[in-house]
Amino acid sequence: MRNVVFFDGICHLCNGFVDAVIIRDKQHSYLFAPLQGTTAEELLPEKDRTDLNSVVYYEAGKLYYRSAAILKILSGLGGIYKLAVIGWIIPGPLRDILYNLIAKNRYAWFGQRDFCRLPTKEERSYLLE
Repeated sequence: MRNVVFFDGICHLCNGFVDAVIIRDKQHSYLFAPLQGTTAEELLPEKDRTDLNSVVYYEAGKLYYRSAAILKILSGLGGIYKLAVIGWIIPGPLRDILYNLIAKNRYAWFGQRDFCRLPTKEERSYLLE
């Protein structure tokens, strides 16, 4: 299985992140699946599918959560985004304080959808169910 980014399918912020990564993923390195979908059900433990407060990144059989997932995804895009590796200097618990603050308030600040995003024709090769 290729690298998979699992995201909250009804979160506007999460969907915006997915859109931004798709645009910048010139190597087509990532696939995307909502935490509420069947791919998540197959690959993730139940607790990861019910706690929607974290982006979950699957790479080579290993799972990354919260800020670690974001840093892995961004640095994997190459180019200027490789600079995201600098974020690893900050200890994970400190990085996750900011991540958790945003995750806790994301619906209030950015809104939510009534249903998971539907892929455009161009995005179908990126998005899993």
